[in-house]
Amino acid sequence: MLRLATRNTIKNQRVLSAFGSTLRTYSSFPLSQTITLPSGQTYEQPTGLFINGEFVRSTQHKTFEVLNPSTEEEICHVAEAREEDVNLAVEAAYKAFHSEWSQCDPAIRGKYLLNLADLLEANKETLAAIESLDNGKALASAQGDVGLVINYLRYCAGWADKLTGKVIDTGSNYFNYIKREPIGVCGQIIPWNFPLLMWSWKIGPALAAGNTVVLKTAESTPLSALYAAKLVQEAGIPKGVVNIVSGFGKITGEAISTHPKIKKLAFTGSTATGKHIMKAAADSNLKKVTLELGGKSPNIVFNDADIKKAVQNLILGIFYNSGEVCCAGSRVFIQEGVYDQVIEEFKNAAEHLKVGNPFEEGVFQGAQTSQQQLTKILGYVEKGKSEGATLVTGGERLGNKGYFIKPTIFADVKPDMHIYSEEIFGPFAVVTKFKTADEVIELANDSEYGLAAGIHTTSIDTATYVANNLEAGTVWINTYNDFHSGMPFGGFKQSGIGREMGEQAFENYTQWKAVRIAINNKPQ
Repeated sequence: MLRLATRNTIKNQRVLSAFGSTLRTYSSFPLSQTITLPSGQTYEQPTGLFINGEFVRSTQHKTFEVLNPSTEEEICHVAEAREEDVNLAVEAAYKAFHSEWSQCDPAIRGKYLLNLADLLEANKETLAAIESLDNGKALASAQGDVGLVINYLRYCAGWADKLTGKVIDTGSNYFNYIKREPIGVCGQIIPWNFPLLMWSWKIGPALAAGNTVVLKTAESTPLSALYAAKLVQEAGIPKGVVNIVSGFGKITGEAISTHPKIKKLAFTGSTATGKHIMKAAADSNLKKVTLELGGKSPNIVFNDADIKKAVQNLILGIFYNSGEVCCAGSRVFIQEGVYDQVIEEFKNAAEHLKVGNPFEEGVFQGAQTSQQQLTKILGYVEKGKSEGATLVTGGERLGNKGYFIKPTIFADVKPDMHIYSEEIFGPFAVVTKFKTADEVIELANDSEYGLAAGIHTTSIDTATYVANNLEAGTVWINTYNDFHSGMPFGGFKQSGIGREMGEQAFENYTQWKAVRIAINNKPQ
């Protein structure tokens, strides 16, 4: 829920946002726009709000600008939802929930999700291109995201008719059963770093369980979710089951967080905003809340690791998706016996990464998603230098147009430095030396975060000992950023509450009802 920095109305009703974008008021705003991709391909981009199965204008006819982070040029404008629009979306979702959707054969909901997954697959190239255009990530990364989205929706479809109850035997005088029921209207607020993937992580389990949703996109990356909403239409999902609203956290996100008819709230984003949302949910109607928040994850290399594989996993851990990953392996710990070797190979690998236009072949790291994020990262470069850390490579903006930065590594980083403890959210690794397993466990756990961790070793004893003692929701061993639909993902400590993916995700979207019936066994 990023907030507007300024909100000054001027003659033509333009408003400057925190991203430098423009908000406008239109009386006849077009509900779609033809967009030309860098490949030359054109497609129709929905630009309205998706409410009750239709694309509509904002009740106040507000729109805001969407920028291409690679060129800093406008892509289009989209409708901006206000409180009135959120109310309309919630009413549509409430009506849909209390119709056939929550009561139908769960296999029917599964079939709708399979239809949607098939349509996403048929449109996967367009979706990946939209994601790269809007977010700035490398096209190869966006293609990987879309593949995960398709797989996850199919996974959720398979669970739709498996969320069953059971009979409990308490003796012959009672018949007892417990049943699993959906919660109701779910509010969902997603981030800008993985727009479509987070859309699927929220939509999939909610729909499979029989809920309906009102989902707010991130203000800087609304396009892929709106395009996917068109596919929701084509999949035949009933009106009101899925509602997508674009807008700003201070207004749209706040309206979702406090709405009395929303019974469940899911948020992915910063820890500070997560705390605010949790308070808003409690103060309104004690909504059930799940939060997937920030991280400063340790990525640990032991003396006996396969160094070349470990370095590739360090690269993937921190430079993948331009470093804009909540579970990024941003704190790199290297055991003293291989410290110098790993630093040298890590530096060499980082300097050979191709950074630039996301649509160019071979590009690994695209643009940061906003000027705000680029400025933040460069500010941490200066902090690292002033605090006495050693800049190994990077730390500079790349080019004069687009939000590009060179992959950055600082060595000799101490726990009392800001770059060590604070989430930077960019291609920015900090490296610390350690001696023993117990020492690195203590260092790794000395953080307010606990989202993920990586371990690189050829010893199963070391791997399991360290994994079992790390305070993290996910531990990757000899791999990193390696997701699967069946594996739950979420944080310890201030990295969040609840889990995405896996069987555990459905606990967030269902509630248990116990029914106990007294019976008389004796025949009359």
